[in-house]
Amino acid sequence: MSEHLCDSERCATYWPLPDVDLTDLTLFSQGFPHDVFTQLRQNDGVLYHPATPLTPDNEGFWVFTRYQDIVPLARDIDTFSSHRGGARTGGGTMIEDLPSAAGPGTVINMMDDPRHKALRRLMAPGITRGRIAALEPVLTVAARQAIVSALTKGEGDFVSDIAAELPLFAIAHLVGIPPEDRHPISGWINAVLDYADRQLGQSSASSQQGMQQFMAYAQRFVEQRRQAPGDDIVSLAIAGELSAELGSLTPMEQVMVFSVVMVAGLETTRNAIAGGILTFIQHPQQWLLLQREPVRMNRALEEILRWTSPTPYNRRTATRDVDVAGKRIKAGEKVTLWWASANRDEQQFENPFAFDICREKNAHLAFGSGGHSCLGAQLATLEMRVVFRELLNHIDTFALNGPVEWVRSNKHTGIRRMPLRYKGL
Repeated sequence: MSEHLCDSERCATYWPLPDVDLTDLTLFSQGFPHDVFTQLRQNDGVLYHPATPLTPDNEGFWVFTRYQDIVPLARDIDTFSSHRGGARTGGGTMIEDLPSAAGPGTVINMMDDPRHKALRRLMAPGITRGRIAALEPVLTVAARQAIVSALTKGEGDFVSDIAAELPLFAIAHLVGIPPEDRHPISGWINAVLDYADRQLGQSSASSQQGMQQFMAYAQRFVEQRRQAPGDDIVSLAIAGELSAELGSLTPMEQVMVFSVVMVAGLETTRNAIAGGILTFIQHPQQWLLLQREPVRMNRALEEILRWTSPTPYNRRTATRDVDVAGKRIKAGEKVTLWWASANRDEQQFENPFAFDICREKNAHLAFGSGGHSCLGAQLATLEMRVVFRELLNHIDTFALNGPVEWVRSNKHTGIRRMPLRYKGL
């Protein structure tokens, strides 16, 4: 634990699972460790995680695991910053501090108001309800083609063949990415987010190369939009003004708009779709129920989101000393909000470890909460609806055809590879 945090108050806030390290990515290599977080919820729910040899910055952090504690904290954006707090020069929404050049203060999910709110307002016309609804016919065709192709082969990797294809097609179509550039961009993003060969706070040759290639493309794309803007979300952010007081985005913020739109548009929905199918394989009666009663689709999608929780946590930084749930959090300390834990909270959800597509009360936090809730939630839900509807229309059953390979990450709960066999209707 860092020296400035090793006072009596901190030491009194014990970590109840001494053999559990939330910064050890091996803990997350087979999916989210719900058993660990169930124990944490039962052991107070608000705890201080000491630094370990694997913890970035050699600094401990607060861990919030319960729904009732997380929601008000997420909505208190003045006290808990997505940018930085205290005397920090870096910050962001990951456990490790990121320098300002890498995101904090320049990318929308790592900004604070008023700049954050103004940028959301600037980007919103690019993803209105009507604009997203207009995508449904073209997304349906794309999903059908991918599913029919997979069904024709009879087997294959569901992630690369189907789960990753529609989110890639959708966000590229929405932004205006040429078809030939889509898969290279996806490959670069996967390299940046993959921790297979590194620990938190570290980079590898593949992640560095992926970042360099992705950012070089982002800069070229943004420059093209500066010269010839369209009506896409990136063009709106480049050409618009945040406000009379805040002015326009800086060149780096413009590049970061492209970056976050592409990463968020690909990663989260892909993981929800793949995780959803794995869950149906593990709960075949729920798939049969959806086949018999497709009218339950909306509730099924919400349950998939609750169950898979593709973004396990987000970090905030305290801007002032504050008491929360009987704990004193000091200005500058890191606070982690574990959405995936809240989505299995026994105090919030009836029978939370049952996957139930008929669940009525389902105020899950898969898209976060408060002012930083996911801007692309409507698009993600549409993509999921289109994919699962087309799967119902063409495929009777799925079966695993090999081991499931999970992404080794505590920031993204995703499946790298999932070999399946398909049986058509």
